[in-house]
Amino acid sequence: MKKVIKCGQFFDSNTGKVLKDIAVVIDGNKITEVAPAADVCCKDAEVIDLSGKFVMPGLIDAHVHINMNGEASMQYAVTSDATAAINSMIYAQRDLMAGFTTLRDEGAQGYSDVAVRDAINAGKIVGPRISCSGEAIGGTGGHADSHFLPCVTGKHAFGQIIDGPDAGRKAARTAFKYGADQIKIMATGGVMSFGDEPGAPELTYEEMKAIIDVAASKGKITSAHAHGAEGIKIAVRAGITSIEHGMLMDEECMDMMAEHGTYLIPTIIAAHNIVVNGVASGIPAWAVEKAERCLENHYENLKKCMAKGVKIGFGTDTGTPFNRHGEQAFEFELMKKAGFTTEYILQAATRINAEMMKMDKQIGTIEAGKLADIVAFDASPMDDIKVMANCSFVMKDGVVYKG
Repeated sequence: MKKVIKCGQFFDSNTGKVLKDIAVVIDGNKITEVAPAADVCCKDAEVIDLSGKFVMPGLIDAHVHINMNGEASMQYAVTSDATAAINSMIYAQRDLMAGFTTLRDEGAQGYSDVAVRDAINAGKIVGPRISCSGEAIGGTGGHADSHFLPCVTGKHAFGQIIDGPDAGRKAARTAFKYGADQIKIMATGGVMSFGDEPGAPELTYEEMKAIIDVAASKGKITSAHAHGAEGIKIAVRAGITSIEHGMLMDEECMDMMAEHGTYLIPTIIAAHNIVVNGVASGIPAWAVEKAERCLENHYENLKKCMAKGVKIGFGTDTGTPFNRHGEQAFEFELMKKAGFTTEYILQAATRINAEMMKMDKQIGTIEAGKLADIVAFDASPMDDIKVMANCSFVMKDGVVYKG
């Protein structure tokens, strides 16, 4: 049976405008018509009345870690791959109920993201659509590596560790072999990894290019964890699709990203939560210090990126300390604080992310021919962005999961 959704307020993610009294016709998992409600025939259709709600495309979080859930400590470092997969299933379902019908996982333990994605796609469990990176790729001693003794964690690293272009090619091919949809690299040091520096590059141009070329040959996208300016520039020159975080960039980075069409996923919430919760919460002092340094100029840099025309998406780095699945909506508030308009923020979390992920023919807007990923809220985020924390209706692939 066809479904007809009657929308009180309808967010057009192409234009950023809010329309009133729109009807969306759905047949199976596809949208077949979007038109003024008065022009749509509801005969022999299941009518879903959202006339009192704000309706928009399903949200897309372009940066999550599906096997982690905001632990202040390194507890995930001593979690088995099997437990990580079970945890990932639970966390993914929380994201779906919060309105995130699509996730891009940016590095998961033991390919737990792939296992959960496949179970969801096979109809074994309920969850969002997931684009997987598998295990991230980084250099020895860097952000993807483990500085714990193997006798503590039972493993040598959190990702695939490479040294040299040939090893990079092999790692990328291995990721795809085990089911990755895209490749994630660690271009610079990080905040929660001790023994490295966020501003320092950790892969050479040749290493990055070898990895990115493997992905490009398969028509796949790539992303780079990158805080420092030099690492960002190397990644952009090598052809990376998106820069994750970008908190220590300079204006040359911004100009290069705008010129190359490189996306930025700001993940403001990740550093914010570390700084706000601080050492008293159990986060190591060295991590808090690095987060403070990264966050210091991030808001101002985002304003400059906007002015220069850098394409900016929406991502949260959910899984990092106090950054829990199902609670990503705080990033909307922080983006508003950074100076983004509400219209742009909603576009970033829908159409812009879909374009970056090469999924814009399937998701990102509510249009005929696209998958029926639709969410709704009881009030309008145009009046108060905090509304985004309370999703009251979730449809993914034409199936209602909430509301």
